[in-house]
Amino acid sequence: MASTADIRNGVVLNMDGQLWAVTDFQHVKPGKGGAFVRTKLKNVVTGKTVDRTFNAGAKIETENVDRQDFQYLYADGDSYVFMDVSDFDQLTVSSVVVGEASNFLLENQNVTIALHNGNPLYVELPASVVLEITYTEPGLQGDRSTGGTKPATVETGFQIQVPLFLEQGTKVKVDTRTGDYLGRVN
Repeated sequence: MASTADIRNGVVLNMDGQLWAVTDFQHVKPGKGGAFVRTKLKNVVTGKTVDRTFNAGAKIETENVDRQDFQYLYADGDSYVFMDVSDFDQLTVSSVVVGEASNFLLENQNVTIALHNGNPLYVELPASVVLEITYTEPGLQGDRSTGGTKPATVETGFQIQVPLFLEQGTKVKVDTRTGDYLGRVN
């Protein structure tokens, strides 16, 4: 058991049998009344975000979550196989746990996987990845007043919006949190 003084960003709490990661916290001391800690919590499994307030000094239950570096090897049906870069053990992770990260996974890519008692909780990608455009329509110039975008399919099969001047075979940088186009890569 820990107290609210131990709350920091990234700490994982066990509340009502579920794991919640602290994404934001603020210690508040109003002029009248007792102090409290206002937190923003994200459910580790479902991704749901809630705001929760704790009285200062209240007891909370923290969980130990290990974050380890893995390398993505291949997809096997509806699961994904990763290799621990430190001891080369393989870990199979279900597509439910991988979630949206599957849109940006390339073979031999390094990722961070959060483990709780040996069970994978979520897969964390780098902030951006470089992907190659495998299909896009040719862009037509001169039919609008501002810079337009067009859909493009990248090598993982995910579809993003890119500027009209990009062609098939171009490598682009993509934000893994939002799926937005960030720029060309030479």
